[in-house]
Amino acid sequence: MLQNMKNYFNFNLTGKKLLPIWILFLVLFLVPQGIIVFKMQNIKLDIASQMLFLLLFILLIIIAFLITFYIAKLSIENVSLRDKSIVFDGTFGKYIGTVLLGSFLSIITLGIYGPWFMRNINIFFINNSSYNSNSFRFKGEGGKLFLILLFTLIIPIIIISVIMSFFIISNLGSINSESVNFGQISTMTVINQLVMILIMIPYIYLVYKWMVDVEYKNFNISWKTDFWSSCVKIAIEMILSIITVGIYVPLAYLRLYKYFTEKTFAESDERTIGFGYDIDQLNDFLFIWGQLLLMIITLGIYFPWAFCKIGSRVLGKTYLIEE
Repeated sequence: MLQNMKNYFNFNLTGKKLLPIWILFLVLFLVPQGIIVFKMQNIKLDIASQMLFLLLFILLIIIAFLITFYIAKLSIENVSLRDKSIVFDGTFGKYIGTVLLGSFLSIITLGIYGPWFMRNINIFFINNSSYNSNSFRFKGEGGKLFLILLFTLIIPIIIISVIMSFFIISNLGSINSESVNFGQISTMTVINQLVMILIMIPYIYLVYKWMVDVEYKNFNISWKTDFWSSCVKIAIEMILSIITVGIYVPLAYLRLYKYFTEKTFAESDERTIGFGYDIDQLNDFLFIWGQLLLMIITLGIYFPWAFCKIGSRVLGKTYLIEE
């Protein structure tokens, strides 16, 4: 690769090729899920019925995982660079085993095994992918992800929930003295929701940083980022998305994608290769919204084409460049 020469990715998947799998997803997951939710709202359930619906939901989650296999397989195999496509040789049978075992262990451990389950899913897709006859290898550890979840999500949520509960109980306890201030409770609820959104920021950053830890040949691919500046960047994009009632979301995604893509490097002892994205903020924003609107007015039927066209546009402007 010539120094300072951009090498762009390509995404060649078409909506027509993805459509049969999307139809399966609609028929086997979305429609049954809608029926179950409707039934639960209109039927008084006993314990046996509740357990049955819980099992059905678990079955739907497993079905979603299984259909995800084919969507991921097609997506991986249709990414190319310099006229060479990524090869994926993971088998459906091995994937089923990974999903069923991971789901079972996550359930019986009340979710504690979840980080290791996520690690195994990443290992399956990444380690079974190769480019130019060289395989990728995922290096993220389940224990590290568990600590990220524990300290950035679980413990803060528990602390906030306890504080909120004490505040509500202390106000409701004074109901006989007519000193309950429901305005204060409402304000506290809003503050609670804002705080919950804020604590998601370091969680999002650290989880994605954990995911970008891949070895290829003698290169290590990872983020070179600063925690606080990255969290501030995520916070700004989230705030803009909230105050625009979601209209800004596609641009937030693009700006974050550009920001973190340009902080991704493949490093070896001899060479450093950077990543980048040629953003065209207005046109990219309008293009993505156009695809989303087509998907909305077709009740989701257009999703395969929207997915492929957005993927082609974004990946087609993503590049490698040697430092």
